[in-house]
Amino acid sequence: MTDEHLTSKERRIKQAEEFTRKVGEKESRRMKGKAHQDETVWFGLGMMGIVGWSVAIPTLIGTAIGIWIDRAWPSRFSWTLMMLILGVALGAINAWYWVKKARENIIND
Repeated sequence: MTDEHLTSKERRIKQAEEFTRKVGEKESRRMKGKAHQDETVWFGLGMMGIVGWSVAIPTLIGTAIGIWIDRAWPSRFSWTLMMLILGVALGAINAWYWVKKARENIIND
């Protein structure tokens, strides 16, 4: 049913319901914001640190293992490069996990 066919009273009721819905949504967002009040800039920087280290550590470990393999068993393939790529890939998966977990915590709270 379009707004043209509504009576004046029905239009006012519809507007009141829409207003109530919008106020409820804003209040819900406000309450959710208050629950996450401690998550300030420091929280964001900490999260960036977690993501950074979750990529850096597997990358460094992979590179160190690759250097060790190249020195112990020289070959025509660069194990350092292969392990570096593997470390970055594992680190990216690890970072994705932490970001996903933090996002779920924010959404569920």
